[in-house]
Amino acid sequence: MTTARSRYADLDRDQLARLVPELLLIGQLIDRSGMAWCIQAFGREAMTEIAIEEWSGASPIYTRRMQHALGYAPAVEGEGDVVAIFKGLQLDIGAPPQFMDFRYTVHDPWHGEFRLDHCGALMDVEPMGPDYVRAMCHDIEDPTFDATAVATNPRAQVRPVHRPPRVPADRSPHCAWTVTIDAAHPPVEPLPAYFDVARTRAASLELDPIDASTSADEGATDYAGPLLSDLDFSAFSHSALVRIADEVCLQMHLLNLSFVRAVRARAATEEQAREICRKQLVGLAGIAAERLHRVLALPRDRAGALRLLALHPLLNPAAYVEATMDGGALHVRPSPAHDDGAWIDLVGPGETSALQAVVRAVDDRYDVDLVGSAQDWTATLVESEPSKEADEVAVTRFSTGSSFVFEPRRSLPITPV
Repeated sequence: MTTARSRYADLDRDQLARLVPELLLIGQLIDRSGMAWCIQAFGREAMTEIAIEEWSGASPIYTRRMQHALGYAPAVEGEGDVVAIFKGLQLDIGAPPQFMDFRYTVHDPWHGEFRLDHCGALMDVEPMGPDYVRAMCHDIEDPTFDATAVATNPRAQVRPVHRPPRVPADRSPHCAWTVTIDAAHPPVEPLPAYFDVARTRAASLELDPIDASTSADEGATDYAGPLLSDLDFSAFSHSALVRIADEVCLQMHLLNLSFVRAVRARAATEEQAREICRKQLVGLAGIAAERLHRVLALPRDRAGALRLLALHPLLNPAAYVEATMDGGALHVRPSPAHDDGAWIDLVGPGETSALQAVVRAVDDRYDVDLVGSAQDWTATLVESEPSKEADEVAVTRFSTGSSFVFEPRRSLPITPV
């Protein structure tokens, strides 16, 4: 089956190697953007429930997708080891590299540990007080860590050694956990949200396979070898990086679809649910655009703004969101993303705030003129008076992830101890 050519395929290997960790971090910011509005609308306890349903609905699906894409899926489904679990975390928007600085220890295939030397999510939540820290590090993590591990082995248990609230206040590492796989463990069952998300077009979307014919000097085409302490994305082939980038964008869409489901279950009206989801998208869209514009060194002109739109997670992967750039305009047509009610469903005539947030990351004078129908429209870049940053973007900017800077790391194999 032929799929739409990836919009990331025109980037070179160096650009892609810088892009992938950015996309992983951007995925983490979905919650930083969305949960503030959930707290405002429903309160802290409901926000916690939304987060549990959101991650448990999406993470088992996208974890398996990445396993198969990069060749480290268990030989028998459901019988994977701790190495496969840890590899999955390294390629998960829930654990972006360095921002969520996971350090791994493997004792044998069935026993391992990880600690977080730095937890960006904790840095964001700690100032809000211990109740919010407990909600994240206890109430949310307990079911969602196991929900992620179930994609590899339903008899895996992820259990805390210690975790926040931190005592003493500067305790490091921020938390530590054991991972144990035992046939005696009762198998973890997916939570109800999983079955809803599994029925979406995103869950079964076909993407072009990695070209395994690429020679060794052009980079790795899988992650079938040893577990590495830090993934060096520059070591992957161009084809592998394109697939990883598309899969990470799809992770974002799956997480968002799970978020939408949880919000709708609690909203008083469809209008309230749509407004919360729109605010989440706008906040994420602006910060994501700012970070992508910087990492790819795009120009601060009309061409740079249009290129940024083409590479933004809102419009990727190309097999999911049908969009073309023609004559300086963006044309969006009906696609699987519309069928799912994904982010693109929040953009159309009269609903331009997400596109505005993207182009204004390039120049605050930029705006979009959008004409057409709800699922078939054309957006043209226009100039107007300078505008202030959208409130939704300002809220997301409170996250330390908005300004986080990646550092060079050595990628070393992890040997069982």
